[in-house]
Amino acid sequence: MTTLQAVLLGLFQGIAEFLPISSSGHLLILKDLLGLQGVPALFDVVLHMATLLSILVVFRVRVYGILRSMARWLVKKSDEGDKENLAIVLPALLATALTALIGLGVESRDIAWSPAFASGMLLVSAAILIASSFLRGNAGYDKLGLKHGLITGVAQGIGVLPGISRSGITISAGLASGMKRETAGEFAFLLAIPAILGALVLELKDIGRLLGSVEPVQLIAGSAAAFLAGIAALLLLLPVVRKGKLAWFAVYLIPAGILGLILL
Repeated sequence: MTTLQAVLLGLFQGIAEFLPISSSGHLLILKDLLGLQGVPALFDVVLHMATLLSILVVFRVRVYGILRSMARWLVKKSDEGDKENLAIVLPALLATALTALIGLGVESRDIAWSPAFASGMLLVSAAILIASSFLRGNAGYDKLGLKHGLITGVAQGIGVLPGISRSGITISAGLASGMKRETAGEFAFLLAIPAILGALVLELKDIGRLLGSVEPVQLIAGSAAAFLAGIAALLLLLPVVRKGKLAWFAVYLIPAGILGLILL
């Protein structure tokens, strides 16, 4: 792998992690086109960690608020102002647990996903985004319950399949569960934090292979590209979610999926 290739993969990861076009699918296809099939999956997870930092930067106020409210609750000093942040915790924990169960189930199958499979799943992602245009809820954080965690957790678990957009399917599931658009969007990105950390733990066994095939400068360059592209993609996507225009991305996913099925 060259440094330029690492940067290119990082840019694709940062953009596709948040824009609903599937980062895992694009990395799989791009690595195939660049002849980098031997690069271990841990490299993808390192890029995911860079995009995790993007989430923490963009949503720093909300993340800090949740942590502060949880700490206040633990010492029995929470007040009415902590209610909204605390309402996020149980649905998020349930969603994370379900995602982990599904992710571990998929991981245990040890399937070698093909670029053609990822291309087909891009078409599925397009269908999900089009369907999301017809969904609208009215639940804010103060009305979140276990139902919302159940639906979004199962959806995010399905999002581990390459070609299925994690952000797209999780936001769409949030809308289907009755969340407001802005709530569904932010909640989906907050759920990515434990999901990415979990993926890192699962792939740490490959750290020897990663260090043997990718130079530190390439890891740094790819991660920096993913971090900056992730911030840009988040700031671009949030207004799109609020306007209910996720289906716009189907205009890209449909031809990309069809082209991938033909060529790969």
